[in-house]
Amino acid sequence: MTALNNKTAIITGAGSGFGAAIAKAYVAQGAKVVLADLRLDAAQAVAAELGKNALAVACDVSRADQVKAMVKQCVEHFGAPNIVVNNAGTTHRNQSMLEVDEATFDRVFNVNVKSIYHMTRAVVPLMQAAKDGVIINIGSVGSIRPRPGLTWYNSSKGAVKVMTKSMAVELAPDGIRVNLIAPVMSPTGLLQDFMGVADTAENRAKFVSTIPLGRMCDAMDVANAAVFLASAQAQFLTGVELPVDGGRSI
Repeated sequence: MTALNNKTAIITGAGSGFGAAIAKAYVAQGAKVVLADLRLDAAQAVAAELGKNALAVACDVSRADQVKAMVKQCVEHFGAPNIVVNNAGTTHRNQSMLEVDEATFDRVFNVNVKSIYHMTRAVVPLMQAAKDGVIINIGSVGSIRPRPGLTWYNSSKGAVKVMTKSMAVELAPDGIRVNLIAPVMSPTGLLQDFMGVADTAENRAKFVSTIPLGRMCDAMDVANAAVFLASAQAQFLTGVELPVDGGRSI
């Protein structure tokens, strides 16, 4: 039997990067998965690879109405979600904190933080009714060892870290586990913004030199952690902050 057999999962930002890798790993482990993404075409492309156990849904996670509609589609198509992975995220360019305008600040916090508020209100009552559920929030090593240039992004992920731990305590009596995965930099679509310089081999090497295990985070590193935290093998883990960072946060 596979680790997530008969489970239903919602993964946000599932059209690429960590989200797509988690979706593929979950389906491989027996789960039915809703791939929610702002870019429906990207989510549909991943879902097409995964077959009947994957459903792509367009969703702006910063909008409560769209999150509720997406969860409703999940319930109607696969049933109530047992697992939710709050993966959708964005950043501002690596630059002085004073150069980030208010609209960009708001977008970072709406996508990275407020989206979890919306998702929690939509899915937790369903999980409470079942007395079972797993919520995995994707944070960042930037909330553990913040560095200059990404101050507001790091702060948003710091909020997610505290939110995860507080949710874990509050929801534990309902049998709902809440954990956090904190990856280091990965070669995803946000890489150039994170670096704040051109995405060249030379510039990548400078950042990789700060990671003890000598490489960036691969999407499957995060997916493997997400499978474990959602599985019965992690049934006594809640409020955990799991760095997937090659030692970067040490």
